[in-house]
Amino acid sequence: LYSINPTYSYVTNLEVMQLLQTIKSTKKKFGMRNLATVTYEALQYLEESPCKNQTRDSIESYLNDVAVYRLMPHEVLQMVNDPPTSPLHTQLLIDDNKVPLTDEENEAIIQLTYKHFN
Repeated sequence: LYSINPTYSYVTNLEVMQLLQTIKSTKKKFGMRNLATVTYEALQYLEESPCKNQTRDSIESYLNDVAVYRLMPHEVLQMVNDPPTSPLHTQLLIDDNKVPLTDEENEAIIQLTYKHFN
């Protein structure tokens, strides 16, 4: 979603799932049968993960709303891929080497998760 350098960018689980669905539907056409097991197992996992309820629009809205917090891009990505549902969950997704979120910030992020991903 942060496409500054096309050769290096973060990819959400939703984007991976969509790519794997494309590979799954075209693998026989291109002779990629050796990807069948990996594609199948990864899709099994992703289709039961939080990304099944996400859309590009919901992710973009979430990114806009959490931009006011002092989070690193990889922390935001973790929150998109594993949306926090409790203060402890949020803190586990954030690096230890910085000022922790206040209780109010933590609760606001959890509410944003529910707003955009439920």
